[in-house]
Amino acid sequence: MKAFWMICALCLCTTIATAQSYRALRTTTDVACVLPAAAGVTMGIIAKDHRGLLQLGLSEASTLAVNYALELSIRKQRPAGNGEHAFPSTHTAFAFAGATHLQKRYGWKLGVPALAVATGVAVGRVCAKRHDVWDVLAGAAIGTCSSLLLTKRYSNGTVMTAAPMLTPEGGQGISVNVTF
Repeated sequence: MKAFWMICALCLCTTIATAQSYRALRTTTDVACVLPAAAGVTMGIIAKDHRGLLQLGLSEASTLAVNYALELSIRKQRPAGNGEHAFPSTHTAFAFAGATHLQKRYGWKLGVPALAVATGVAVGRVCAKRHDVWDVLAGAAIGTCSSLLLTKRYSNGTVMTAAPMLTPEGGQGISVNVTF
């Protein structure tokens, strides 16, 4: 998985650095915005984490629902003047929802590279003149909040708790509960 993220980061950085036109940069962000979600699906399949896959799907679906509702109701012009669905940035929202899911579900080792890719998407959307800073900040907030609300930390399913116990007869002991 480390190699996957390194390749993703290298591709994103070199493409942004060498993009000769706004169109090339826009295409790069079109592809890069799905990388965090694709990594989340890959991790869910590898770990046989069906709950994680469901949580990712719900996070992304709610992100898109909120995002499109705002786009349709606000109707803000894009910086280049080629459309009126600028606020908030769907690409940024989708990327940050996937990245935040990876971070919260599986930890910082996957979260930091995913958040770097999502940040690259946000910067690329501004540089390609598809959005301004407020559009991508709003998209990032929507995606992040959605995943923070709908994603739980991953565990292998085994939970053990222990607590002191008093019996009705006056006995003392320890109650141990194991869920797997």
